[in-house]
Amino acid sequence: MIALVVARTTGGTGRHARALAAALAAAGHEVVVAGPRSAEAAFGFGAVARYEPVEVSTGPRPFADARAVRRLRRVLRDATLVHAHGIRAGALAGWALPGGAGGRAGGGVPFVVTWHNALLGSRARRAVWAPLERRVARRATVTLCVSADLAARVRALGGADVRVAPVGARRPDAARARPRDAVRAAVRAELGAGDRPLVVAAGRLTEQKGFDVLVEAARTYEVRTRRPLTVIAGDGPLRATLADQAERAGVDLALVGQRADVPDLFRAADVVVMPSRWEGSPLTAHEALFAGAPLVATRVGGLPDLLGGGAALLVPSDDPAALAAAVAALLDDPRQAAALGAAGRERADTWPDEDESARRVIAVYTELCGGETS
Repeated sequence: MIALVVARTTGGTGRHARALAAALAAAGHEVVVAGPRSAEAAFGFGAVARYEPVEVSTGPRPFADARAVRRLRRVLRDATLVHAHGIRAGALAGWALPGGAGGRAGGGVPFVVTWHNALLGSRARRAVWAPLERRVARRATVTLCVSADLAARVRALGGADVRVAPVGARRPDAARARPRDAVRAAVRAELGAGDRPLVVAAGRLTEQKGFDVLVEAARTYEVRTRRPLTVIAGDGPLRATLADQAERAGVDLALVGQRADVPDLFRAADVVVMPSRWEGSPLTAHEALFAGAPLVATRVGGLPDLLGGGAALLVPSDDPAALAAAVAALLDDPRQAAALGAAGRERADTWPDEDESARRVIAVYTELCGGETS
């Protein structure tokens, strides 16, 4: 039995774990996924695997964590391999496995941890989390990291076998795709954009994603004859803050909430923007380039490796002026925008997609289990 452990997630981490569970089940493996009920509601793991509710929170909660560890001990008892996604899931799963009080995973059970995100915030906050990060790094049999900078951090923390393993998005089905003009017309009609330029971003509304910088940048690039409409798809704790910031700045911002049609929003966009303060291997970048959209992104985390070779315009993070200048340049020069979109599609074709990402992880399982992963 292969066990996957997840914490609370609504984004790429959950999508990758769901794709991995589906690939394992399709190959005939017995799979159990353990995680919060909210993750099951978001991704439907139970449709492809046995789902065991375990409330793995995103932050330290001693009493809840103790209950989660006891529950995980029962769930993971018969596992032949355990794969945790994220630092919190890795910490609790590591405590639940044999030998959990210290050292590397014991009992002969290979323990894989994927690091999907960097820890951001104040120096004090990072200092509080550092011992947990170190423990997770040293506990895993193999650590998979979605970007090279994360891999360097895990090695510095004492990780023994650390590998870069970018996560890919599902490749669009060209045979079933609606014509681009029809998509653009439908999306623009829904948003009331008319013939105005459309600037689109997508992601969870948190500090990491840098959408406050996008709103500030919009004050500059909106000053043009046809005023652009800026659209952010996603939800999160900063929704009200961003709406207030846009109102005070006089920015025409549409917060459209969680959407199942983000690729269509990208196909309708004149420019897609990723103003993040850190990213590893974000699925939104894959989806934007699969859509042929010209992309402006920040030069952080794994994005330079992912988008190198002219696949996007890269700007510094936390720099509204640079972000606004890049967006304006593409809005003012449709030929440059079209060339960038074409280069992005070519670059995206070289990345592992969702299926290939799953196959690469399963190959690690096979290696660790000596060819036997069921």
